[in-house]
Order: sequence, then structure tokens, then C-alpha cells
Amino acid sequence: MVTNSVLPSVVKKFRLPEILNASEQSALLSIPNKNAPTGLRNFCMLSLFLNLGLRVNELILLKVKDIDWLSGKLTVREGKGGRDRILWLSENDLEQLHQWRLIRPPGGSYLFCTLAGGRLNDRYVRDMVKRYARRAGIEKDIHPHTLRHTFATDLLRDTKNIRLVQRALGHVSIANTMIYTHIVDDELESSLKSFRNNRLPSRKEG
Repeated sequence: MVTNSVLPSVVKKFRLPEILNASEQSALLSIPNKNAPTGLRNFCMLSLFLNLGLRVNELILLKVKDIDWLSGKLTVREGKGGRDRILWLSENDLEQLHQWRLIRPPGGSYLFCTLAGGRLNDRYVRDMVKRYARRAGIEKDIHPHTLRHTFATDLLRDTKNIRLVQRALGHVSIANTMIYTHIVDDELESSLKSFRNNRLPSRKEG
């Protein structure tokens, strides 16, 4: 059970964010053609949204030097509020990023760039996420922050540690992170209400 010291009334002030389920995440990641440079780059960006919960600006400002290519340590420099934080890449994400690094245009400092070596703008990234979501058959209104919400919810489900989620997201206040406990609580309520319903014998009259 996720424990917290924030009253439920604080959480209920917020509208619950949209998130992707596991099949929708898989469908989204299946769309980019990783055999093409832009497809591999975009796949890597989607993966970092889903697996590290990066904000758009954090992703497009990420530099090659911000990753320790041996250990997988990734440093988000001057995130929201000007604060740095440390995150860790999975072996698979690190390998995919290494493949992109080998073919990315040389010279520029930003990890994710245009094929001419220029800096990506946030509008392109937002449009890319929406375009891929439509192609994946996802009917929800998807944007990069949806993927950040998805990461946070999945991490909370897996760890049951709201403080860890807070640190991963770079939230100063735990109150901002508590919204994800409410998503998980709602899922629990829905699951329990339907639990065994289809297996209970019908009650006969008489």
C-alpha cells in the first residue's frame, strides 16, 4: 500500500491525467522505423519519455556529455526550477541511444538533433508524439506529458514508493506527485469492484 501524509482532499483538487496502458505503450513504440535515422532518433525520444519521465525541454536540451556511456547515468541539467537530477538508463535504452549516437550528425552538442545537426524544437516533438499515437490507433489525446504521467504511474505501481517517484520526476513538493497515488487508488477500486464477479455462482430464488 502506498502511504503518504497528504490529505486526499489535496489530491482531489487535480484532474486525473491521461496515461497509456502497457499495450498502448507497445503500440506507440512499434511505429518508428528504427532502420531510418529519424525513426531511430524518435524511438529513442519516445523511450526516454516513457522510461525516465523527461519533460519536453529536458529532452531536447539533453547533451551527449550528459550521459555516462559506460554506466548509463543520465544527468538532467537545470530541469524545471533550475535543479539538476540523476536518472539511470536501462541497458536496452543505452544500446538504442548508442546506435543513434553513431549515426547522428557530428559537431552539435545536443543529443537529439535534426539531420542537419540543428536543435529540435518542442513543437516538432509534440507533433511527432501525436502523429505516432494516431498511427498506433490510440484514441486518447496524447502529448509528451502523457508519457511522463505514464512513467510516473508505472513507477509507483512497481515500487510503491512515492518519494522515489518524486525524485525521478524532479518535483520539489510531494503534493505534486500525490496525483499518481490517486490514479493507482482508482485502479484498485475498479479492480476490487469487479474482482470475482464473473466467477461467483448466481443466487437461486426459493
